[in-house]
Amino acid sequence: MALPSVPISPFPLHLLPSSDPPYKLLQNHPSLSLLSKCKTIETLKQVHSHIVKTGLHHTQFALSKLIQFCAISPFGDLPYALLLFESIDEPNQVIWNTVIRGLSLSSSPGLALEFYIKMIWSGIIPNSYTFPFVLKSCAKTESTQEGRQIHGQVLKLGLDSDAFVHTSLINMYAQNGELSNARLVFDKSLLRDAVSYTALITGYVSIGYMEKARELFDEIPIRDVVSWNAMIAGYVQTGQHEEALALFREMIGANVVPNESTLVTVLSACAQSGSLEFGKWVSSRIDEHGLGFNIHLVNALIDMYSKCGDLDTAFDLFEGLEQRDVISWNVMIGGYTHMSCYKEALGLFRRMLRSNIEPSDVTFLSILPACANLGALDLGKWIHAYIDKNFKNSNNISLWTSLIDMYAKCGNIEAAQHIFNGMKQKSLASWNAMISGLAMHGLAEKALELFSRITSEGFKPDNITFVGVLSACSHAGLLDLGRMYFSSMVQDYAISPDLQHYGCMVNLLGRAGLFDEAEALIQNMEIKPDGAIWGSLLGACRVHKRVELGESVAKHLFELEPENPGAYVLLSNIYAGAVDALLEKAGFVPDTSEVLQDMDEEWKEGALSHHSEKLAIAFGLISTKPGTTIRIVKNLRVCGNCHSATKQISKIFNREIIARDRNRYHHFKDGFCSCNDYW
Repeated sequence: MALPSVPISPFPLHLLPSSDPPYKLLQNHPSLSLLSKCKTIETLKQVHSHIVKTGLHHTQFALSKLIQFCAISPFGDLPYALLLFESIDEPNQVIWNTVIRGLSLSSSPGLALEFYIKMIWSGIIPNSYTFPFVLKSCAKTESTQEGRQIHGQVLKLGLDSDAFVHTSLINMYAQNGELSNARLVFDKSLLRDAVSYTALITGYVSIGYMEKARELFDEIPIRDVVSWNAMIAGYVQTGQHEEALALFREMIGANVVPNESTLVTVLSACAQSGSLEFGKWVSSRIDEHGLGFNIHLVNALIDMYSKCGDLDTAFDLFEGLEQRDVISWNVMIGGYTHMSCYKEALGLFRRMLRSNIEPSDVTFLSILPACANLGALDLGKWIHAYIDKNFKNSNNISLWTSLIDMYAKCGNIEAAQHIFNGMKQKSLASWNAMISGLAMHGLAEKALELFSRITSEGFKPDNITFVGVLSACSHAGLLDLGRMYFSSMVQDYAISPDLQHYGCMVNLLGRAGLFDEAEALIQNMEIKPDGAIWGSLLGACRVHKRVELGESVAKHLFELEPENPGAYVLLSNIYAGAVDALLEKAGFVPDTSEVLQDMDEEWKEGALSHHSEKLAIAFGLISTKPGTTIRIVKNLRVCGNCHSATKQISKIFNREIIARDRNRYHHFKDGFCSCNDYW
């Protein structure tokens, strides 16, 4: 790559070894001025060769400028900076500080501490420019003990009165969770500017102490935009979105001009709280101030509009971007997934790949739930292979947890277990996904065995864990165990039941015919029962032919979900069953000799044969090789006739058929179903 045309030769200065001329003589040297024009490491090496040619490499000043570019510039190269550093016999304080700063900003901040120790051993005394970056490294690496020792050296050198060092000490203690020490540094100092206040506020926010953070915020004499941002971001991080938006209004009222960071955070609050109108107001301010071309703000607007349900506006903004980064694609795909527009999410993901945009781990966290909900196993497998190839060493546990969830919901529980067992580190969400997956597939024994291990692995079960456990009991009809776990959840873990927990218990009790207990549980609920709970009880009424109770339950369901056809079908089935029972008791025998009746029966058989799962199975049999597993996804409960027919088909054609209905998975094989006819 050719260098910019800058005259080099007319400059007469040529330096000899061991020379270090005055700063004023060097600062305007043409070779050094070229550094500001470097955009690549190749160009830098050419400049370096000019510096060597003129003898500038004999001066600490020139070397410090080279190292500064390599260590700190976005176009630099830290390993090259370290090579230059090693070539210097006695680096001065400026060079040491520059290298430490570069390392503190790198992906290996621990090296900054190592170089700090080397600096001390070499006899160079650190100054106020050294400690902020060393303390930053202590914060990044959670090196609290080393941070305390460095704090002692700060006091010894009398640098605790320096504003930057003082703030860095507060930051270090706060980010390492030592709020008491951070507060002590703050209280013992006379330095009380917005920066030190903000550092302590950020510490309180990180552990959720929002009241303490707000007290400090209200004490700040003159608040800058960073102080406002820290407090607003704290509210968003702790889920207090209304407070975040209220504080933003207060900020505007105080005539503080929000910056990009403020607006991105506020739009995030709007997205998470569904505050579309407020988001539109923020959007109008962005347009008024000519910021509509800022990609970070447009991405935040796409996220806000899509998560608030206005997908059309979000997509218009997305299409209007001249240059899209990976975040642009991620927020639009995530918006579709959030609004359950899974086909659109998959379509946009395919378009992203065709556009040669490299997906990130966040992309997959958005697209895997879409695969899971649509049962798109083939695409899920492709994503798994891509992750194995490109993110194999990723520490993002959520990525592997999403794969577990995807495989479980796509019917391949064995693959889900394989990933779970292969994870070196697991989160509680990983355990929850596996327990729920096993429960969904009717593998109650394995789900409960996994739950028994969860505490020994150092995790405390949460409300989602118990949804999986109670679901396992519900799918397997384990009434006594279900009662025990429900009681343990409340008494041993102090978890208040939510609608999903109650739903599992009502289903268990209803299917067992314990209607009095089920009704008592519903009446004693601390929250209003939803349609799913009444639906479970109505389904149990159909199984046990409880007509009067079914009518009463159906009324509640009609009030909550008047447009839900399933409730009407269930009630009609209860009535039909009761009429048939009465006719049979009265001795009625249907006359099948009439042709019309024959046509009726034939029509009924035809209607049953056209149920969606039977059509799907037929298509699967004619379009796949013998022995291939057939997977079906449907949004309704499998009817009894289809369930019986599928068992026989699996035996006749020697196929495993995996069907996902509204509630669970059915694995049909050799004429049997994994649910043991309990569903």
